Amino acid sequence: MKNDYLDSSYYYNRELSWISFNKRVLNEARDKNNLLFERLKFLSITASNLDEFFMVRVASLKDMVNAGYKKKDIAGMTPTQQLERINEETHELVNLQYRTYNRSLYSLLSQQGLCIVARREELTKEQADYVDRYFEEAVYPVLTPMAVDSSRPFPLIRNKTLNIGALIKNRKKEKGEVEFATVQVPNVLPRVVKIPGKEGQVTVIFLEEIIERNIGKLFLNYDIVSTYPFRIMRNADLSIEEDEAEDLLKEIEKQIKKRQWGQVIRLEVEAGIDKKLLKILKEELEVEEEEIYYIDGPLDLTVLMKLYSLEGFEIHKEKKHQPAPVPGLSEGESIFEEIQKRDILMHHPYQSFQPVVDFIRQASRDPQVLAIKQTLYRVSGNSPIIAALATAAENGKQVTVLVELKARFDEENNIVWAKKLEQAGCHVIYGLVGLKTHSKITLVVRKEEDGIRRYVHLGTGNYNDATAKLYTDIGLFTCKEAFGEDATAVFNMLSGYSEPLSWNKLVVAPLWLKDKFLYWIGREKENALKGEPAKIIAKMNSLCDRDIIAALYDAAAAGVQIELIVRGICSLKVGIEGISDRIKVRSIIGQFLEHSRIFYFYNGGKEEVYCGSADWMPRNLERRVEIVFPIEEEKLKENILHILHCELRDTLKASMMTKEGSYEKIDRRGKETYSSQEGFVMEAWEEIIRLKEETNQRVFIPAVHLEEE
Repeated sequence: MKNDYLDSSYYYNRELSWISFNKRVLNEARDKNNLLFERLKFLSITASNLDEFFMVRVASLKDMVNAGYKKKDIAGMTPTQQLERINEETHELVNLQYRTYNRSLYSLLSQQGLCIVARREELTKEQADYVDRYFEEAVYPVLTPMAVDSSRPFPLIRNKTLNIGALIKNRKKEKGEVEFATVQVPNVLPRVVKIPGKEGQVTVIFLEEIIERNIGKLFLNYDIVSTYPFRIMRNADLSIEEDEAEDLLKEIEKQIKKRQWGQVIRLEVEAGIDKKLLKILKEELEVEEEEIYYIDGPLDLTVLMKLYSLEGFEIHKEKKHQPAPVPGLSEGESIFEEIQKRDILMHHPYQSFQPVVDFIRQASRDPQVLAIKQTLYRVSGNSPIIAALATAAENGKQVTVLVELKARFDEENNIVWAKKLEQAGCHVIYGLVGLKTHSKITLVVRKEEDGIRRYVHLGTGNYNDATAKLYTDIGLFTCKEAFGEDATAVFNMLSGYSEPLSWNKLVVAPLWLKDKFLYWIGREKENALKGEPAKIIAKMNSLCDRDIIAALYDAAAAGVQIELIVRGICSLKVGIEGISDRIKVRSIIGQFLEHSRIFYFYNGGKEEVYCGSADWMPRNLERRVEIVFPIEEEKLKENILHILHCELRDTLKASMMTKEGSYEKIDRRGKETYSSQEGFVMEAWEEIIRLKEETNQRVFIPAVHLEEE
C-alpha cells in the first residue's frame, strides 16, 4: 500500500463530518415535502444530537486541550484547531435551527391550528388570568428560588436543565445593590402548557414564560430588574480507571454523580440578555465568549418533541408504523422447531422484533432449555427481555448476562437492570477490562432427543424492543453447530480468560475483525489487478478508521467499484483522481434511523455477505467486543443483497457525498421516485398478504397497508 493513502489531505475530520450529518437531519426539518410535524420532530432530533455531541465529543477535545495534547487527527488537525472549527460550524448550525423554527415552522404550525404563545406579553387577559392561576396552584409549590449573596454561594446549575436568571433589587434599601438569583424550571412539570385560545385551535405556552411572568412572587420585597432563561451543557464523558476499580458497578455509580459537576462547555442564553446578568453567568460558570450561544427563540429545542406528541394533529404526522409479522414464525408455536428447519433472517422495524422477545420467553419456560447467555448493551425502560431472563433464572436455568455498564448515557439504566438480574439469580458479568462489549448475541442451550443443541440469535442492533420499532437492523436465528460452537466461545471469552485459537463462522473484535476486513478488501483489490470484476458494498453508521479507508483507496485505485452507505460520520473523500473516483458515498436519513451494518464482497463471483455490530471506526475495531457474522443460505443472502440494492436506488431520502465533502440530494430528473424505507414497509406486508392467500391463514393486517395495497 502506498504511503500516499495516509496523507491527511485525503481525510475529513470526524467531528466536522458529524456536524455535516446533523445538517442532513436538519435538512429534513427544512424539506417542505415532509409532513409538518415530522419536520418538527427532525428539528428536535438535531437539538438532541447536538447536546450529546457537546457532552462527549467537544468535552473530550477540551480535555485534550487542557492536558496539552497536540497530536493531530487523521485530517491533520490538532484538538485546538478542531475546537475552533467546531465552534464556527455549530454556531452556524444553531442559527440555522432557529431560522428554520422562527421563519418557517412557527407560522406553519399556527396556520394548522397550533398556536404557540412565544412571549408572555402576547397573552390575552383571559389567558393571563389562567396562566397566573396555573402558576399559583401547580408551579409555585415546586419552585426553589436561589439567591446569591455573601452567605449563599452560586448554586450548582445542573447539566441540561433550563434555568431563569434574574437581577433583583431590595425595595427596603434605598441604595440597594442589584443582586443575582436563579430558579430552575422544574422538569417534573410539563414544559408545554395548554391554555385557553380560539375555538378550533390548540394554544400552548412554555413553562419558563409562565415562571418569568410570575417571578416577582418568588422574591417578595424585591424589584425584578430583568429575567432571562439560560441553559448549560457540562462535560459528561466518564473517565473510569477500570484496572484500579475494585467494583466496576460502584465506580460507575460514583462517576455518574460527578457528571453534574463537570466543566461547563456550552452556555445558551436568550438573545438580548442583560449584560450584567451575562457577565455574572460567564464568571461563575467560567465560560469563554465562543462557548456562549445567543438564542432567538425557546431554549432547548428538544421540547419540540413534546409538541409533536400533542393529540389532534395526526394528519400532519406519518401514520404509525406497524411492523409486519416474520414469515414462518407464528405466535404460540415453538420457535425452536422453526429454527431447526432453517436459518431465519429478520429485517427490523419492517418485520416485528417480537420473535426475539419470544425466543427468550420460550427459552425461560421450556423445560428442555438448560442455559441462556446474552449480551445487553441498551435495553428499554420496561424490558420484556429482562423479565424473561429473570423468569428463566427463577425456573432454575443457568442464565449468564453480560450487561455493558459503560453504554454511554445508559449507565444508570443498566446498573438497575444488572442488580435486578442478580437478585433473580442470574450470573451477571460486566465484560472485559478496558473494552466495551457492543456485540449483540444470544445463546440458548437445549437438551433434545438427539443430544444438546445450541440456538443462536445474532443482530446488528440492541436487544431493545422500543428502539427496534425505530432503528433499521438485521437479526439472524440459527442452530447450525458451527455458529453454536462460536457462540459458546464468545461467552467463555467474556466470562473468563478463554481465547479461542480459531473461529468457525464468527469474526470477533478487537483481535480478529480488523485484519479480516483488510483481508476481504485486499482480496477484491487482487482480483481487480487480475482484470476480474471486483466490487464492495458496505453499509454502516460511521466510517473513520484510517487503515480501512486507506485500504479502500488502494482497492479503488486498483479498479474495485465501491459503494458505501454511511448514515453519519464519513472521513473518506470521494472523487480524488486516481484514488477514490470509483468510490460513491451516500447517506440515508428517513423516518427510521438507519442502523444495520452490512458488508458485501463480490469475491470473484463467490459472493460473500456479512452483518454485524461494528462500524468501521477505531473504537469498534480496536476497543470493543464486536461480532460480524456471515449470511450463508442463498435465499437469505439474496434478501440482504436486495436490501442493499434498494438503498442504492433510493432517490428520495438518500444524499450523495460530493468531491467537496458536502452532501446533495439525488437529482431525480429522469429517474424513478423511490424511498427504500417506504419500499421495505410495503414489501414486508406484501409478503404476509401473499402467504395469507397461499395458506388461508388468519393474519391481522393493519388497514393502512390494506388501503395502500
